[in-house]
Amino acid sequence: MFDVLVLGGGFAGLWSAAAATRLLRAHATGPAARTVALLAPDPDLVLRPRLYQADPARMRVPLDRVLGPVGVRRIAARAVAVDTARRRVTATAADGGRTEVAYRRLVLATGSALVRPELPGAALLHDIDTLPAAVRLAEHLRALPEAPDGPGRWTAVVAGAGFTGLELATELVGRLRALAAPHGAAHEVRVVLVERAAVVGEHLGAAARPVITRALDELGVERRLGTTVTGLDARSVRLSDGSTLPARTAVWTAGMRASALTAQIPAPRDALGRLAVDGALRVRGVAGVYAAGDTAAATDQGGHPLPQSCQHATPLGKVAGHNAAAELLGLPPVDFAPDPYATCLDLGEAGAVATSGWERTLREGPEGFAKDLKRAINESWISPPVDDARELLRRADHRVGQRQALPVSG
Repeated sequence: MFDVLVLGGGFAGLWSAAAATRLLRAHATGPAARTVALLAPDPDLVLRPRLYQADPARMRVPLDRVLGPVGVRRIAARAVAVDTARRRVTATAADGGRTEVAYRRLVLATGSALVRPELPGAALLHDIDTLPAAVRLAEHLRALPEAPDGPGRWTAVVAGAGFTGLELATELVGRLRALAAPHGAAHEVRVVLVERAAVVGEHLGAAARPVITRALDELGVERRLGTTVTGLDARSVRLSDGSTLPARTAVWTAGMRASALTAQIPAPRDALGRLAVDGALRVRGVAGVYAAGDTAAATDQGGHPLPQSCQHATPLGKVAGHNAAAELLGLPPVDFAPDPYATCLDLGEAGAVATSGWERTLREGPEGFAKDLKRAINESWISPPVDDARELLRRADHRVGQRQALPVSG
């Protein structure tokens, strides 16, 4: 039996395990060490916020090199059932073998998944929700120079103009041009955003929208607003307005839902499948179970419901792991209190845009400030320390925020 069992190897899971270990170590009193385990099917933390970029295969960090130095045991298996009455998790290994894992406290941090549509040709839709999917898209793009010439060869349709869709669409312009240029076809590159709403970035704030629109215009990204994808084949995408776009590439980015494993927990869930939690991230009505990251219907101290994002997954993980350990130790829990809400949207070669607060006020700064901020987030802030137990445990403290000083440009 493990003292703390964490399900999920994403940001919330990793930091839950690290935070639980930190507190248990700080209060170790006897020869019997408290045990923390992380159960996840894959050996790496995937840097999911970076999967829109080129070369997604490198966007990962080995979990054993992060958590191994502090003694967290990694169980290579996928949780398929949770029995909260018996405090047992049933898991399946890669070879199909099943095992039961017992726990004293559980942290559910199994993340979220893209909701793929049911429409003709849906199997041809790419996505960047997982590392394998992002790698498949990258391989598809690299194969375009060898594809038969014809309409739509260098056209990509991106369904969904939210955060992910905008970052991918603006990045695809440069990625496609780099592939097409050696073949004299850079001028044929076409990226089309298809969005059900009447505006792009509907939930990113009115202040950021003019910046986003200018960037899309600068890059030549077309918009089909108030429209949806209704079907596709290998050479075209059909839209709800009756038009057909010649295109060899189509990517779906719209809609997320919490891990199906949340349905195994006998507790209230929101419209996204996330579990209702209290301020300490205890699942309401279920003893010994905490939720973190995209599985938790958490709010900040002002009562704002938190969106599913890496920005919140890390601090949620720290608090859930800390409180799971604190409950075992008889210590009072801490309330979840994240850094002030902020966004930073990459806009490819057209820069980036940053906002602060729930009112999404535009963040001003010197030229290139937002792009420098995005690089810092992607290349430094979100990555955990590797082979460094001391630094991992320092950063696992729920009072230590993710945000750091920006590097000086020039």
